[in-house]
Amino acid sequence: MPSLDDLRKRITSVKSTQKITKAMKMVAAAKLRKSQESAERGRPYSEKMNNVILNLSSGISDKESAPKLLVGTGNDKVHLCIVLTADRGLCGGFNTNIIKKAKNYFRKILSEEKTLKIITVGSKGYDQLKRQYKNYIVEKISFKESKNANYFDASKVGNLIIEKFNNNEFDVCAIFYNKFKNVITQIPQEQQIIPLNSEEKESDTKSENSFEFEPDEDEILYNLLPKNISTQIFKAMLENSASEQGSRMTAMDNATRNAGELVDKLTIQYNRSRQAAITKELIEIISGAESL
Repeated sequence: MPSLDDLRKRITSVKSTQKITKAMKMVAAAKLRKSQESAERGRPYSEKMNNVILNLSSGISDKESAPKLLVGTGNDKVHLCIVLTADRGLCGGFNTNIIKKAKNYFRKILSEEKTLKIITVGSKGYDQLKRQYKNYIVEKISFKESKNANYFDASKVGNLIIEKFNNNEFDVCAIFYNKFKNVITQIPQEQQIIPLNSEEKESDTKSENSFEFEPDEDEILYNLLPKNISTQIFKAMLENSASEQGSRMTAMDNATRNAGELVDKLTIQYNRSRQAAITKELIEIISGAESL
């Protein structure tokens, strides 16, 4: 049974931890509002750009001369996976859920005897994947120094993807991230960005009106497609940022509540031990007095 001094130290330690988790919850709540607004503002832009590209692609008569970023190489032997996670922990299951989604995709690709290549964006993703998939990781990127998700960082990743595609290093590219729904719920996403998903093309082009473009579709696509890669990466980073803060806020709120419950239990245990010690001393005094 722990001594009174040990219980006092443990209560003090748990209270200190509770103060830290409460402060982290408040910081996450403050950051969440801004991150959520940025993610919600970014969705219409990225979706509209995707729809414009899909509409442009429907007007191309010669598919063989279409940009490779749109139609792909014609093969699907080499898959490049961009796994976007956080650079910091203490955010619940945020990173783990993305990794779980990505691993399911990895197992599928490897079971089909295709080549897998991985780029991790965020140190936590690399830390969780390096044990099992270290040989498949071709690049690891971290933006620890960046305070907020920004297009400049997204364009770095986008340019890297385009460079590798132009060097014929992969056929299919997919990104993995968490889509922000609310503070409690973040939904892991798998989005193919090279080439554009054929099912997505059919559904979206039907909903779009027909437009006439000037200059021709090919010229617009050659300029728009590289920008769309960075835009989709940026959208994923914004969604991740909001999801990370929401998950951290929930995790720190649970930690603060659990710390409070633990303090209450330890306080009860301390009071009982103290009462038992006092009772024992009184019994010893009374027994000594009676013996006299």
